[in-house]
Amino acid sequence: MSLFITFEGGEGSGKSYQARTIYRKLVRLAVPALLTHEPGGTPLGERLTRLLKWAKDTDLSPIAELMLFNASRAQLVTTVIKPALASGQAVICDRYTDSTVAYQGYGRGLDMALITAINHAATQGLTPDLAILLDVPVEIGLARKQGRGADRFHREDLSFHQRVRAGYLKLAAQEPSRWLVIDGARPKDEIARIIWERVSRLLAYRQDQ
Repeated sequence: MSLFITFEGGEGSGKSYQARTIYRKLVRLAVPALLTHEPGGTPLGERLTRLLKWAKDTDLSPIAELMLFNASRAQLVTTVIKPALASGQAVICDRYTDSTVAYQGYGRGLDMALITAINHAATQGLTPDLAILLDVPVEIGLARKQGRGADRFHREDLSFHQRVRAGYLKLAAQEPSRWLVIDGARPKDEIARIIWERVSRLLAYRQDQ
């Protein structure tokens, strides 16, 4: 009963918390599940994460950033996500290709056709069954991350984060059946309940197939 669910959102949206919450819920219900994240999730990916998010002596161009994210993604899909799905697990991934479209496409302004082609190559065409977007106003999200250490993306100007948010909302509007958009400013327990309602329906559907 494989199921691939991704969590998306801007800085401070709360997506990582909700990804962990749904994973723990699945484990408690004895549903075989795997929790992973991007960038990272593999030894190679973790090394690339340090460069992509925390390197202070490296000025990455947008295209180099795109390639490094997808190098990490290609390794994760090949060695972690696809094997887990093939074994019948539910895979929960904190960020995936939609992050690249939002951040490197809408945020950085890279060509969308180029991003689509590179994402497709890295994922071997693997797309999520459900993408969950936790949408919060940019100012709220950034304020939530104060004091946690600012990575390269957190340090971008407000207009960058506004473009990313607008990009996410546009992606969700283009494929409403694949997305679940939730107001990330709602209480955490309420958000978790909304997510579980959608995921439990997907699980029931897969069991009936």
